[in-house]
Amino acid sequence: MNPKHNVSLELRQAIFNQAQIEADIANTTGPVTMVLKQALQTGHEYLDDIFRASRHQRVIELVNARAWLSDRILAILWQQFTWPANATLLAVGGYGRGELHPHSDIDLLILIGDDAEPASWESSAQGFVTALWDLGAIIGSSVRTMSECKEQARGDITIATNLIESRAITGQAFMRKHLFRWLMTDDAWTDEAFYKARVQAQQERYKRTNETEYNLEPNLKTSPGGLRDIQTITWIGKRHFGLRYMRDLYKHDFVTDKELSFFYRAIEYLWTIRYALHLQNKRPEDRLLFDQQRKLAEFFAYQDNDKALAVEQFMRKYYRVAMRLAELNQTLLQLFDQAILHADQADVVVKVNRRFEIRNGLLEAKHDKVFLAQPFALMEAYVILAQHEGCTAIGAETQRLIRSHRPLMDDKLRRDIRVNSLFMELLRSPKRVSHTLQDMQRIGLLSDYLPAFNHITGQMQHDLFHIYTVDAHTLKVVKRMREMLLPRERERFPIATRIIHEIPKIELLYIAGLYHDIAKGKGGDHSKLGAEEVRDFCQQHHLGKWDTDLISWLIRNHLLMSMTAQKRDIANPEVIHEFASHVGDELHLDYLYLLTVCDIWGTNPELWNNWRASLIRQLYTETNRVLRLGLDQPLDNETLIEQTQQDARKLLLEKRINPASVQDLWNKLGDDYFIRERAATVAWHTQQIVNHQSQGPLVAISEFSFNDFEGGSQIFVYTKDQPNLFAAMCAIIGQLNLNIFDARIITTDDGYSMDTFIVLDQEGETLDETAEIRLRLQEKLTHALQNPKDFPYLVQQRTPRLHKLFALPTQVDITNPEGYSWTRVELTCADRPGLLAQVGLVFMRMGISIQKAKIQSMGERVEDVFFITDVDGYRIMDDEVLMTLKEQICLELDSHISQAQ
Repeated sequence: MNPKHNVSLELRQAIFNQAQIEADIANTTGPVTMVLKQALQTGHEYLDDIFRASRHQRVIELVNARAWLSDRILAILWQQFTWPANATLLAVGGYGRGELHPHSDIDLLILIGDDAEPASWESSAQGFVTALWDLGAIIGSSVRTMSECKEQARGDITIATNLIESRAITGQAFMRKHLFRWLMTDDAWTDEAFYKARVQAQQERYKRTNETEYNLEPNLKTSPGGLRDIQTITWIGKRHFGLRYMRDLYKHDFVTDKELSFFYRAIEYLWTIRYALHLQNKRPEDRLLFDQQRKLAEFFAYQDNDKALAVEQFMRKYYRVAMRLAELNQTLLQLFDQAILHADQADVVVKVNRRFEIRNGLLEAKHDKVFLAQPFALMEAYVILAQHEGCTAIGAETQRLIRSHRPLMDDKLRRDIRVNSLFMELLRSPKRVSHTLQDMQRIGLLSDYLPAFNHITGQMQHDLFHIYTVDAHTLKVVKRMREMLLPRERERFPIATRIIHEIPKIELLYIAGLYHDIAKGKGGDHSKLGAEEVRDFCQQHHLGKWDTDLISWLIRNHLLMSMTAQKRDIANPEVIHEFASHVGDELHLDYLYLLTVCDIWGTNPELWNNWRASLIRQLYTETNRVLRLGLDQPLDNETLIEQTQQDARKLLLEKRINPASVQDLWNKLGDDYFIRERAATVAWHTQQIVNHQSQGPLVAISEFSFNDFEGGSQIFVYTKDQPNLFAAMCAIIGQLNLNIFDARIITTDDGYSMDTFIVLDQEGETLDETAEIRLRLQEKLTHALQNPKDFPYLVQQRTPRLHKLFALPTQVDITNPEGYSWTRVELTCADRPGLLAQVGLVFMRMGISIQKAKIQSMGERVEDVFFITDVDGYRIMDDEVLMTLKEQICLELDSHISQAQ
C-alpha cells in the first residue's frame, strides 16, 4: 500500500520539503546523510508532537506519514548512487505495508535483475547500505538478485510473506511487479501450502503464549488477538485473492461490514498503544510490561476509581479488544480453510435435528431465522459441539448468527428450563467441556448467560502470582479439571487422577471452578461473596440442596487447603485434626483437593512445583486417614513419638549404627522433633550425626526429603549454635540460587543447632543428585559455617525489574494460638533476594529463636510463617515485645524496598 494515500497534503508539506533538502545538500560540505538524517529527525519529532496531542484521532495518518517520509528520504539517498537499469529499492515487511511506528525497523530489499553485471551495482549497494546506518534509523537491509529472491522465498514462508507485502520506493517498479506476480503462482507457494504454513505459524505463536489473549504482560504483535492475527488474515487474503487492502475481503464476501469496521477500529486502537509504547521506551517494544501498563494508563488519562485501578481499566479494554480479534481471526481462517482446502470437495452433510446440520464437520444452522424462532438453540449449538463426534467446530456463518442474536439471551431466556437443562447437559458431557466453554466465552455468550462472568471478563490481577485475567484463569481451572481425567497426568497427579473418577457428580466440581473467583473485584471476601452468588445459579438450574451446599462450601473454602498446607505446621497432628474437623467427610475432602490442585495449577504453571504439590498431597493423605478412623479418635502424641523412634531404630540397626550413640543423641532432643519428623528423616539425621567424626559443622545434602510427601531436596546442618546462624544459612543458600520452602530449627540440650532446609532450584526442581554437585554445595556451606565472622548479613543482589514494581508494604500478624508452645508470626511483604536473612537478623537482635519456618512465594510477594519462642523455648506473651518485633520487621524490610528502588 502506498502510505501517501492516507496522509493529507498539508501534513506531507509540513514534514518534507524536497526543494529545501536538495538545496541543503547542494550547499553542504559534509556527507549527504547528515542533511537527510536531520530532515528525518525533524519530521519524526513533528509527527510525535501531533500524536501526543491527538492520541488515537490521527494515529493511522501518523503511522503512514512516517513511512511516507522515510520513502522520500530513501529515494533521495538512492539517487546519490549509480544503479543499473533493472535495480529497484523495495520496502518489505511492515514497512512494505506502509506502516512505521516511532522505533519500527525499516526493512529494505535492494532487488537486482539477474542480467545485471555485479560490477554495475556492488559498490553502490555497499555504499548505500553503509549510508543507511548513518541516517540513525533502525534499518534492516538485504541485497538480492531476482533469482536469489525466488530461491529463498520458496524455502521460507516468512521471506515469501515479506516479499508479498513489498512495494517499490524508487528505481524500476516493474521489477517488483514481476516478483509479485511470480509470488502469486504455484511455482512459489501453492495456495494450499501458503495457507497451511501461515496457520501453522500462528498455532506455534499461540503456544508460546499459552494459547490465551489474556496473559498479563501481552505482546501487541504476537499474542492472540494482537496485530499479527490481523496480518495473518491479510497475508492469506493477498495470496488467495491477490487483494491489496483489507476492505477487499468485504468485496469477496469474506467479512461483513460490521467485522470490517471492527478490524479498522482495532487497528487504530492497537496502533495507538504501540505508538505510545515506542515513544515511552525510546526503542522498539511491543510487550505491555507491568511498568509500561501503568505509564500508558496515565498517558491515556485513565484514573483510579472505587471499582478498579486506572491500569486495570486500561488493560480490561485491551483484553476485550484482543478477545474479539482472536475470535474474528478464527472465523475468517475457517472460511479460508473451506475456500482453499475444501473448495472442490463434495459436501458431507449430517442431519442433527430440525435446527442444525453438520456440513463437512462444521455445525451449521439450517436457516438464518433459527435463533430468532427458537432462542434456546443458542445454547443447544454448543451442546452439539461438545457431544457430537462428527462436529469439529461451529461454522463461521452460524457463529455470526450467534453473535448477532446474543441480545436474545436476556433474563427470561437465562431462566428458560430448556436453556438451563442444556447448560447442565454441556457440563456433564464426556468430552470437550473446557474447549466449548472457551468458544462460548470468546463469542460472548458465556458472559451473556452468566452475567456474573461478565464482571470478571478482562479483569486483570495486577501481580506476578496470577499470569492470566480472572476469566482466563477460571477457564484454565476447568481445563485442568478436564485434564485430570486423562491418563497422561497420572504420574504427575496420582491422587487427583484417581479420585476425579470416583466423585459422584463431576459437574459440581466444574461449577465450583467457574464460580470460585466470580466475586473478585467486588469488594469484601470474594470466597464468601462467590459462595452466596453460586446459590442463585444452583437454584436456577434446579440443583438439590446437598449439591448446592457442597458447591457453596467449596467456593467458600477454596483457599483453605492451600493456606493450611503452606502456612501451618501440617506435621502437627492437631493441625490435621482441626482441618479434618472443618472438612467433615471424605467426599468434601476429595472435591476440595481437586479444586485446590486445579486452582493452583491454573493460576501460574511456573508456581506449581514439587514442593507445593507435596504439601497439599500430604495434607490430603493425613486428613483422609483421620476421617477414615473417625474424628472422635483422640490425639496421642506419646504413641506417635514411640512409633517414630521404633521405626527409626529399625532403620538404624540395618545401617549398624550403635544403639547407645543413638539414644545418647535422642536424649538431647525434645518431643517436638519426633512429632514433626518421620522415621526415615530421623534415621538419616541420626546416622549423619553419629558418623560425623569432625568437630566442625556437619552439612549433609539429600536429593530428596525422606518425608514421602516433601518434593524438595533436604539440606541438613548440625553445628554449634551461635548468633546469626539462621540468617547466615538463609543468605548462603540464597547465594547458591536455591529457593527455601521449609525450614526447621532444633536446638539440642548441649548447645548444638539442627537445621533442616527443604529447597528447590530456580526451575522448581530438586537438586542434581550427582556427587560433584553435592560436594560443591557442602564445601561452600561448610566453609561459611567455619567462618562465622564472615556471615553475610545481607545478600547483595539486584532486585529484579518486576519485583521493583510491586513495593508492597510489609504486613506482620502475630498470634499465640491456644494449646501451642510457640508464637506464630505471619509475614506478607514484597519478595526480594536476601529476605529470610534479614528477617533472621531481626529475630537474632531481639533474642528470639525460630523453631520452624514455612516459606511461600506468591509471585511478587511472599507469605511466610515463622513459629518462634524466646531463648528458653517458651512462646512470647509480652505484648510490648511483640509490638517491638512487628515494628522492627517492618522497619527492616520496608527500608530495604526504598533502597532497592
